[in-house]
Order: sequence, then C-alpha cells, then structure tokens
Amino acid sequence: MTAQRKKPQNGSQPQGERLQKILAAAGIGSRRQCEELIRMGRVEVDKKVITELGFRADPRRQRICVDGVPIKFEPPVYYAVYKPDGVVSTNRDPSGRPRVIDLVPETDLRLFPVGRLDLHSEGLILVTNDGALAERLTHPRYGVPKTYIVQVAGEPSRDVLAKLMRGIHLAEGVARVAKIRVRRKQKNSTILEMVLNEGRNREIRRIMARVGHKVFRLKRIAVGPIRLGKMKPGEARKLTVAEVNALYRAVGLHRDFPKD
Repeated sequence: MTAQRKKPQNGSQPQGERLQKILAAAGIGSRRQCEELIRMGRVEVDKKVITELGFRADPRRQRICVDGVPIKFEPPVYYAVYKPDGVVSTNRDPSGRPRVIDLVPETDLRLFPVGRLDLHSEGLILVTNDGALAERLTHPRYGVPKTYIVQVAGEPSRDVLAKLMRGIHLAEGVARVAKIRVRRKQKNSTILEMVLNEGRNREIRRIMARVGHKVFRLKRIAVGPIRLGKMKPGEARKLTVAEVNALYRAVGLHRDFPKD
C-alpha cells in the first residue's frame, strides 16, 4: 500500500523557498527557464530528481544540483552583447553552433541570455546571472520595450502600419506593435523602426509575413534603456552601474547599486 504524504498541521507551511526561485537567485536562468529545467528532470535536491514546480528547498541545508553540478551563489554580472547573424541565443545547442554566451569573456560564471533573437536576427541581447531581473525583462506584464530596425520587402502602406498597431492574429494570440515609423525607403525595400513590448517567437517575421512584407534583415537596437550604440557584431561589454540601475527601475525594482 502506497504511503500518503502527510499534510502540514496547524496551517504550517513547507520549509524553504520554491525551487525555481532558488535556481533563479543562483543565476541558473530566469524563473520561467528554471521551471523548464525542473520539468525536464534536470534538477536534483539531495540526490533526488525533482519535477514538481511547487517543491520547496533550503539551499543552506540541502544540496541542489543542475545537470549534476551543485549550484552556487555568485555576484551578479551584466553584459550587453551584439549577437551576429548565425549565432544562437540558447545556452544548449545540440548542433554545436556558436552561442551568445560564448561571446562573453566571463567563462567561470554561469550566465544566460535574457530572452532571445532568432538565428538570423542580430543586435542587442543582454546576458546576466540575475534571474529576478531577467524574469521581469522578458515577462509581458512589465512591458519593457524592445526596439528593432527592420528591412522589409516593398513599401508598407499607411493602412498596413495601422494594422500592425491594431494587432495581427497569431496562433498564440494577438501580436501588436507598440510604435512603428518609416526610417527610409529604398528601391525595392523599406527600413522600419519598430517597438514591441513583448517577445513571441519570431514575432516580427511572422506578423510582417501576414501583411505581405517579407523581412530581409532584423536588428534589435535597444532593450528598455539599454542601447546597442556603436557596438560591433560579436562585441560584448559590461553594463555600467547606472545602466543596471536603469534596468531595475524599468521593471519596477528599486535596488540601487553603488555608483561606479
């Protein structure tokens, strides 16, 4: 007969914090990324594989591992990276293609990209081990604007631009462009500047295809207050303290780091 788990008595709560929160605080990934690691069975607590998202643990008393490696709490690190075309945003790539994190000089820390750009898109992507900040930067609830320069086929009409602002129906819901303007027109294409407050998979390419304008080139130039500026493809730089503080304010957090 299978033993039943005893429920906490007198309203007492399980000890410790939720496992995904612990992992995020240790710089393993954003909260949602850590939840996926748990679901995949890649997380162990005291040598037992945990797949329950509600599981609580105490990192001071229990041994927590991801892929067999014990987690450790490291100082927060923040980088801006110019992702070139052909570089993947994920940390794990079975095909062995170059990754965004390979462009960061911090090789002894466990870092991860904040959000992603698809394989053939380029531009700004943030890399960190601050799971709490990454979670808010990528969650649609906080509406952190991402700005893109997009070269599309043909010349989108005013009606098309208005339609993009109203919203385009995709399989997972309506995708809306927060702002859009024509930067310049070329012989067979148009350069647009677009701002999105969310980041569905290949969102810009998909909505532009829906309105009949294929994307030739896509470059992200800003994430909230952080701009790509004069960075070159493949370049990485540490964010300044002022930039990190600006990111925290952008997502409603108010932890001020000491000045540079």
